[in-house]
Parts: sequence; C-alpha cells; structure tokens
Amino acid sequence: MSYMAIKHAHMMFALLSIILFMLRAWLAVPSPARLNNKLLKILPHIIDTLLLAFGIWLAVLSQQIPFGNSPWLTAKVIGLVLYIIVGTIAIKRGKTRGQRLIAALASIVIFAYIYGVAISKSPLSWLVL
Repeated sequence: MSYMAIKHAHMMFALLSIILFMLRAWLAVPSPARLNNKLLKILPHIIDTLLLAFGIWLAVLSQQIPFGNSPWLTAKVIGLVLYIIVGTIAIKRGKTRGQRLIAALASIVIFAYIYGVAISKSPLSWLVL
C-alpha cells in the first residue's frame, strides 16, 4: 500500500470518527441511555482502532517519532489523549446534561486542533496557517 493510500485511509477514518462522535454526543447529551444501540457501541471502537493503526503506519513510514524528532506528532498524540478523556465525559461519564454538552463541544474543538496540527505540521495548529 502506498504512502498516499495510507494517508487517505487515515484521513477517512478521522472523518468517520468525528462524525460518529458527534452523532453519539448528540444522542448522549440529553440522555446517555439513548446510546444502547449495539452498532453505536462497537463501530466507533473499530474505526478509532483503524485510525490509530493507520496513523502509526504513517509515522513508521515517514520515520516520525512522537516525543522525539517530531513536535507536531507529539502535539497530535497529546491532543488525542485529551480528546479521548474529554470525549468520555461527553458520551458517558458526564453526570449532568450541561457537563456532557460542554465536554462534547470541547472534544470537537480538540479534534479541530488535532486536524490543524496535521495540516500545518506544527503544534501551533491553525495559528500558523
């Protein structure tokens, strides 16, 4: 598989990931119990696993090492960890509707930051474009 094919697959999984997150957040903010659909419980994990696998594949092919020679990739990894933590608050751990809503919006902002880092290849994300 070529570098460009892997990159485009990674980008496709990123788009599917945020679309599914927004759907799940839209359902969970009013009531997390609305997420009892088996497909909505399993599919995001499959897509996010593929997203991460293709991201690691890209890093290996391009010899980019987070926390090493690639500050922008380090920023993406840190952003990803924050996105996961805040996303779990939005989807299931938030105790009130307000907490889930704020966490959902924050998750989307974090995702936008990660996307900006990917495009700009800079930890400053959208500030350098």
